Amino acid sequence: MDFRKVDRRTVLKITAALAAAGPAGRLFAQGAAGASRYAKPLPARGEFVVRGATVLSMDANVGDFERGDVHVRDGAIVAVGQSLAAVGAAAIDGRGMICMPGFIDTHWHLWTTVCRPLIRIDDPKRSYFPATVALGRHFTAEDSYRSVRLGLAEALYAGATTVHNWSHNVPTPAHADAELRAMRDAGIRGRYSYGQFQGMPDDLPMNYDDVGRIKREWMPNDLLTLGMSSRNIGPGIAALRGSITLDMVRKDWGGARALGLPVTLHTSGPSPIRLLDEAKLLGPDVQLVHALLTTAEERQILRERGVSYSVAPIGESRRPASAGEIQLGELLESGVKVSLSIDTTATYDCNYFEAMRLLYNLHQHRIGPRVPVTAKRLAHLATIDGAVDLGVADRTGSLTPGKRADLILVRTGDVNMAPAGGDPYEALLSFAQPRNIDTVVVDGRILRRAGEFTALDYTEVLKEATETAAALRARANWT
Repeated sequence: MDFRKVDRRTVLKITAALAAAGPAGRLFAQGAAGASRYAKPLPARGEFVVRGATVLSMDANVGDFERGDVHVRDGAIVAVGQSLAAVGAAAIDGRGMICMPGFIDTHWHLWTTVCRPLIRIDDPKRSYFPATVALGRHFTAEDSYRSVRLGLAEALYAGATTVHNWSHNVPTPAHADAELRAMRDAGIRGRYSYGQFQGMPDDLPMNYDDVGRIKREWMPNDLLTLGMSSRNIGPGIAALRGSITLDMVRKDWGGARALGLPVTLHTSGPSPIRLLDEAKLLGPDVQLVHALLTTAEERQILRERGVSYSVAPIGESRRPASAGEIQLGELLESGVKVSLSIDTTATYDCNYFEAMRLLYNLHQHRIGPRVPVTAKRLAHLATIDGAVDLGVADRTGSLTPGKRADLILVRTGDVNMAPAGGDPYEALLSFAQPRNIDTVVVDGRILRRAGEFTALDYTEVLKEATETAAALRARANWT
């Protein structure tokens, strides 16, 4: 179907037809998404001990260890310390490696990943926004599954163990199921934030019948949570992705809150913070994205309301000066909750080390010592602060006994990192790359070991992502 021609009446017909089809219709849609026939069984959890690693726990009560152990059993962290007794547990040699929590990404448009070969950063007519708006209208549920799966493969390669799938291209219930299935099949932890679709009429409210269905059929889930991606508020770049009135915001956000779901919103362009606050819509269940134009008064409002801000330094640094500046220092100084995101991998790769480096460099260039930011603080931003933002800090974000075992091992003996022996936080910030990540563990399952996927078939992922990109090019007549 060409979603460029979808209007309000057509959307309602599609939704009604799928609802009338009941479970059988949804099962057909789920089969079309193609998850079951691709997914391999995830590795068993079991029991193991990482021994002799440099342990960075991101928990002040646990501390760090120049040479320490992390004991994991049945997906949970049992103990962190030195020379741990763990009779019968398998041993993972952590010597020459940093053991730390996996990265937590708090805002990522995973559905855009397969658009990579179709976007030109130096051609305004074929750059990210016009390309994804045009191509997004041609996505099938199968395309969504394949694109999200490719993005998640890169997430695991780059050391992410939790992602926030900011999905603003959901034309049918089958598309939502497909993206959730890709997350489940990958074995990753994350939030799925259900959004609109490309070209959705601004006067059409969110499809909360289907959001409610997703909550009933997919939640509660050991690894996945659910949220709502809001359309933008006000003029500017938002026009490419929908620009809704305050009345529609009340309807959409009210629907999310009636289901107990958190809300996430881009603030690209003129800031809507005061407008939202005057309407009494801000609260700790709100995450904003792209802190570029906030005022001191607005930051005070955010701190008082408990709102969090997700910063995407790589993408934000590519915006023109008129779009504003990356305000990490101002947010930290004001006591606003901040986290780190990749945003999209349609125009650059997933690299949390680079994101931290760039954020640090830009902060030093703009503010410097007025608001001190250390390498350790940035590592916290990419791990435990992300867990706080997504509301999962009781489960992940630090190597704390009792939490789930989401961790990575980073080799320090590789040519770009050696010789080891200095400050490990400095080594991560200044030198590390995704290729140095040796092992990735999510919920106690080893999903990458010695740099190789243990369950995901990357050859198949690549093949089908390539096919989807070519099919989208043809369907959209994109040259």
